[in-house]
Amino acid sequence: MISSETVSEYLARLASREPTLCGGAAAALHAAQGAALVAMVARYTTGAKYAQHAETVQRIISAADALVVEAMHLADADQHAFQGVIDSYKLPSGTDELKAARKAAIQDALIRAAQTPAQLVKLAGVIVDLATELLEVANATVISDIAAAADAARAAATTARVNIDINVVAIKDTTARSRLADQTDGIEEKVILAADDLVARVRGRILG
Repeated sequence: MISSETVSEYLARLASREPTLCGGAAAALHAAQGAALVAMVARYTTGAKYAQHAETVQRIISAADALVVEAMHLADADQHAFQGVIDSYKLPSGTDELKAARKAAIQDALIRAAQTPAQLVKLAGVIVDLATELLEVANATVISDIAAAADAARAAATTARVNIDINVVAIKDTTARSRLADQTDGIEEKVILAADDLVARVRGRILG
C-alpha cells in the first residue's frame, strides 16, 4: 500500500514496470499533497492574531486532514482497481462461454477502474474550494503554499480526467459510459479555472 511506503520506495515502484502503480495513484498523491498544504497554511493561521477566524480555520483544518486520508485511500484503491483490470484480461477464453465471461469481467473491471479517478476529480474541486476560502483569512507569510495547493489539486484533476478517458474508451456499455460522463461532466474544467484564478490571486498579493 502506498500509504505505508516511504517516498523513495513509492518513487522506485512508480519508475518501474509495475503495472498497477501509474498515473491514477500519482493523481491521488497530487490531491493528498494539495490537501496537506491547505491544512499546513491553516495551522499557521491560528493564535490570538487570527482569533476572529478561529472557527473557520479549524473547520478547514479538519476538512483538509480528512481529504488527505481520503486521497491516500484513493491512491491505494486505484492500484487495487487496476489490478482487477489486469486480472480480468488473464481470464481463460478457450470456449465461447469463457470468452463471454472474460469479456463481461473486463468491462466490469474497466467501469470500476474509472470510478476512482471520477471520485478524485470531485475531491480536487473540494481542495481548491477550501484553499480559496482560506486565502481570505490566511497568514500572509505562507500564502504561496495556497497557490501550491491549488496547483497540486489542479494536477490531480487533470491527471484523473485522463485516467477516466483511457478506461471509458474501452467500455462498450453506452449507459455505463454516459453515467461516468455525468459524474464528472464539467467538474474538471471548473477545477482548472478555479485553481488558475486562485494562483493568480495569490501571485497578485505577493507581487503587489
